[in-house]
Amino acid sequence: MLIGLNGATTMKNADLFTDIYLAEKAEYDLLEIWKAKLNDYLSQKDLTSLVNLFTGAKIKPYAINSIENITFRNKEDFGQIKDETLRLSEIAHRIKCKYLVVVPNDKPPGITKREIIEESVESLRQLSKIALDYDVALAFEFIGREDSSVNNLATCWDIVKTGDLENVGLVFDTFHFYLGGSSLKSLQKVDPEKIFMFHINDSEDLPRNELQDKNRLLPGKGIIPLREIAKGLQGIGYNKMVSVELFRPEYWRWDPEKLVKEARQTTIAVLKGLFF
Repeated sequence: MLIGLNGATTMKNADLFTDIYLAEKAEYDLLEIWKAKLNDYLSQKDLTSLVNLFTGAKIKPYAINSIENITFRNKEDFGQIKDETLRLSEIAHRIKCKYLVVVPNDKPPGITKREIIEESVESLRQLSKIALDYDVALAFEFIGREDSSVNNLATCWDIVKTGDLENVGLVFDTFHFYLGGSSLKSLQKVDPEKIFMFHINDSEDLPRNELQDKNRLLPGKGIIPLREIAKGLQGIGYNKMVSVELFRPEYWRWDPEKLVKEARQTTIAVLKGLFF
């Protein structure tokens, strides 16, 4: 299994250039680029310089994260989402990055599950056509919060399966899996080829309705049953990649080199004997 660093892990203490440098130094295989860092880099340098940077690096770009709130938008707002998908698809193609992470919106009042699935499938269908022209795929990420329109693995898989789009799959994130109350039984129904990304992270021991992204912890430092979840992934035949995604402000105050190294070490320790 390949191991990646998600740029959110070093949100405030490293820019994109530093993410590339430190992740390569720590012997990661992949980088999941945080979009804000990408935009900041391109505000100062041109895309060709980024292409050259990755060409000369051992670490490879895996995904750009993320385009948010892609569902339940009015025509004008969704037009902007389509423009953003086009822009990022062009960039991803140039730097040989396969995936864009896309995220659903919150749940409108009174909406039904069927309407959520239909809306999500249609939004993904339109965006996938744009991305496909650049040989880019969309990784749809369910968000475990109760107010998210897609907050569990089962619904996310229903959407991906119903859409049946060649370049659309899902993101499996352990924090959102735990937060939304997803089950290992639901994981058994998922085609492993449609899991485009595996985000690993742990969590503080708090009631689920109190958990926020800031409560994420390094793998193995919290209460999410990561070994059990990893065995579930292994059981369906998933063995592609894992990316460490943390949003903890405490970690953003650490020395970034220390954080990047520890994120890799704790991930490997949790998955040792299964994927490493």
